[in-house]
Amino acid sequence: MPSKTVTVGSSVGLHARPAAIIAETAAAAPVPVTLSLPGGTPVNAASGLMIMTLGATQGTEVIVTTDDQPTLDKIADLIASDLDA
Repeated sequence: MPSKTVTVGSSVGLHARPAAIIAETAAAAPVPVTLSLPGGTPVNAASGLMIMTLGATQGTEVIVTTDDQPTLDKIADLIASDLDA
């Protein structure tokens, strides 16, 4: 399954608002999407609560994994951007 490592760009990390935006995008994807920290257990990216359990702060590397390349790129771009701006 293709994956991409991206650095969290949001100034407050992946808390409620960024997690909800990412989860909404992942839920609309045609295939499952997971997020994980390097060496960590993958979580369902369609769940804002599961995203928040990663504890990812600004600058944390997150691995996005999915079989759909456009979805992979879109979720990676969201994680890298400052969703609180």
